[in-house]
Amino acid sequence: MDLVATPAASAFLDLLRLEELTGGPVRSEYRHSRRDDSARRLPDAEAVVVAPATYNTICKLANGINDTYALGVLAEAVGRGIPVAVLPFVNTALAARTPFVRAVESLRAEGVRVLLGPGPWEPHPPGTGGDRIGSFPWAAALEAVGVGAAAGSQGPVIPTASALRPRLIDGDISAH
Repeated sequence: MDLVATPAASAFLDLLRLEELTGGPVRSEYRHSRRDDSARRLPDAEAVVVAPATYNTICKLANGINDTYALGVLAEAVGRGIPVAVLPFVNTALAARTPFVRAVESLRAEGVRVLLGPGPWEPHPPGTGGDRIGSFPWAAALEAVGVGAAAGSQGPVIPTASALRPRLIDGDISAH
């Protein structure tokens, strides 16, 4: 399993701990050289999970904006037909906005499993996200792409928010 983080998430993640858990570097940018062994090409993914997915990442992905390495990996996975699950972590004010509603509809139309709504996960009231981190349904995102246990899957993991709890082996991080 590999880990891919947005630049914003990288500032909040315990990168050394995540590297210990995955056995490889956390990637947040494109390789600078084909000769750079520390920046090996990621293996082809069997599935991609984005969790916690921010408002920004969801809207950008749906609109084809590829301005970070993580979004590039995601956009390519969707285009290649690789199973993708997105588990949003947004508040009700953002989730009610027309651009977000359209983004979710657009991603679902492309076959992306957006785990949002009654049952999977519902947005929280503004200002209460910190209270919801402990109940974030990490395992649901893995199950949505047919990954029963994160430890046995292959491919990158893409966290997109600072709320990430780095316990990869227990399925607490998204898998790609």
